[in-house]
Amino acid sequence: MNVVDIFVGFDSNEVVAYHVLCQSILSKSSRTVRFTPINLSSLKPVFNRQHNQLQSTEFSFSRFLVPYLSGYSGWSLFMDCDMLARADVSELFDLIDEKYSVMVCKHDYTPRDERKFLGNVQTKYEKKNWSSLMLFNNAKCKALTSEYVNTASGLELHQFKWLADDTQIGGLPIEWNWLVGEYPYNDKAKICHFTLGGPYFRGYENSEYADEWNAAQKAANFANTAK
Repeated sequence: MNVVDIFVGFDSNEVVAYHVLCQSILSKSSRTVRFTPINLSSLKPVFNRQHNQLQSTEFSFSRFLVPYLSGYSGWSLFMDCDMLARADVSELFDLIDEKYSVMVCKHDYTPRDERKFLGNVQTKYEKKNWSSLMLFNNAKCKALTSEYVNTASGLELHQFKWLADDTQIGGLPIEWNWLVGEYPYNDKAKICHFTLGGPYFRGYENSEYADEWNAAQKAANFANTAK
């Protein structure tokens, strides 16, 4: 796998998050990466689901189109945009186990806050945040058709009810989806996830890892203007 496919959720409320995450990945990856934004405006032919008032991002449900968009072939990574790579994402692909249909960080926690960024309700359910970073074994995810993703309930999708059972869900080290503000600071976190709100939102400017995010934003804005 010399080229790794990474699908990133794109939300018009946090455009900067998408680009900074991609920059943080590019700056550390030892393999060629191919980015695809999960962007509603380009998914209209296959995704026409109505907005749900409980969804906090535009890609809450469309993320599950990744296997379909990958032609049900190979492995693809989905990531929420409010993340920052602190390690080589190639190492994550090295953890692939072909016996699983999908691999995730299996969080076991209950959110502490009732609200998160932009006043969104902090919904609480089993397998919370498992779907914020998913390694899809696309050939084993054919149940995720565009029709199914358009009509299945949120819990059916986010609790992986589209699989025969939970034995098809492989586990990844929790450091690959470290929940900022829910977990204590961890210098060994490989991907930090600003699940409560990124440093670009008012009130979250001083979140842990914000300095690293700001450095990645500065790098993303860089242009060499010297003659």
